[in-house]
Parts: sequence; structure tokens; C-alpha cells
Amino acid sequence: MPEPVEPPTSRQIVTPTRIVAGLCLLAPFIAILWVSSYARVEPKLIGIPFFYWYQMLWVLISTALTAVAYKLVQREQRARKGGASQ
Repeated sequence: MPEPVEPPTSRQIVTPTRIVAGLCLLAPFIAILWVSSYARVEPKLIGIPFFYWYQMLWVLISTALTAVAYKLVQREQRARKGGASQ
């Protein structure tokens, strides 16, 4: 006879911090997948059409937003553990 399985003790909880982190990760996808918002040539930046420099700008923005999301989640985990880990 199989033994009963115990419920997990550490459940994932949805917190405002995690929602903000999720939005930070979701924003670049929405910005890049909404092609009609940037499918144009003007305005040019040092001769580069808007279509290209907009996408390259989002590479930098995505990096920053990913770092923010990581720090938010890391800070929350540290607070949950009582500040024991770095």
C-alpha cells in the first residue's frame, strides 16, 4: 500500500514583489512583440532607422529590468530566510 504524500512545506506565494518582478520580465516581450508600434523608419538616430535602434534599445532596457527583477526576488528570499544568506 502506498504511503500518503505530505503536502509541500514551502509553497510558492504570490507577493507584490513577485508581481513587480514578473511585470519587469514581461514588459520587454510586449514591447518587442507589438511590432506595429515601431514598424517605421522615422525618426532616425545617427542615420539608423527607428525600427532597428528601438529594438537595440530594448536589449539594454531588458538587461536592466532583468537585473531589477532578480534583485527584487533575491531580496524577498533573503527576508523570508531571516537575512541568513547573502
